[in-house]
Amino acid sequence: MKKIGLALGGGGAKGFAHIPILEVFDELGIKPACITGTSIGAIMGALYASGHTGKDIADMIDHLIVKPQKSSLKDFFRNKDLFKFLQLMDPQLSLKPKGLIKGDKLLAFLYEQMQVDSFEELKIPLSVVATDFWRKEQVVFNQGDLLPAVRASMAIPYVFTPIIMDDRILVDGGLVNNVPHDLLNPQCDIQVAVDITGNNSKPKTKIPSPLDAMFNTYDVMMDAMAREKLKNHPVDIYLQPPIMDIEMLDFHKAETIYQQGLAAKDDFKRKLEHQLESKAPELDWLRRK
Repeated sequence: MKKIGLALGGGGAKGFAHIPILEVFDELGIKPACITGTSIGAIMGALYASGHTGKDIADMIDHLIVKPQKSSLKDFFRNKDLFKFLQLMDPQLSLKPKGLIKGDKLLAFLYEQMQVDSFEELKIPLSVVATDFWRKEQVVFNQGDLLPAVRASMAIPYVFTPIIMDDRILVDGGLVNNVPHDLLNPQCDIQVAVDITGNNSKPKTKIPSPLDAMFNTYDVMMDAMAREKLKNHPVDIYLQPPIMDIEMLDFHKAETIYQQGLAAKDDFKRKLEHQLESKAPELDWLRRK
């Protein structure tokens, strides 16, 4: 029987571009045999693996984030009533904070949506990636408690408080493996990877601002790792939605990000259908009953 493996990359708010890709599976009436995810890809993967459709996830986001009248982040935060997502942000109040946000409220929201405690309860096998900060190595979770693993995978250094697990200090998996398609089950016949790093339209000769330097450095590192990994671990379909001028924390631009992801949807659907047709004789198990 033919199996599809799906890898969802990290990128903060850019992860809303994953939703149109998930919608393709729903429209074709099929499900991945396994999912891997990093950071926001781990969150989207967990939601989808728990049984939610792409539309369900889009509705969750729509409920949390009400569209502002202006696109400026500065203008947007002047009216916090518009940003319900802020209700999930619990600041770390300390003279020596380990991160700006604890993340406990976000975990509670995810549990409310999924009603799943462990990897074993998911409807689709899931693996998520975190980074052992001091050992400088990848940590992969695919069994046991789900939410702490997802929380560790998305712990952008200093933005979110790290997760302490056993003798490890765990932070965002994007530091070591931002598009974890190499972790897909090798028995998958069709491997799909979604890279949401994106691009920006700023002049290439422009000196970066401090904020640009902070976030773009992260993007440069993740993009370089993804390129090298693809050379050693090619996949059947490697998607890079045309995400433009979006930063990691641009959650207020959810609709724009979704629309940018939508631009890759039809092409992905054609490519996936082509892969499926070429393997049609053994496809029946994928179809929903």
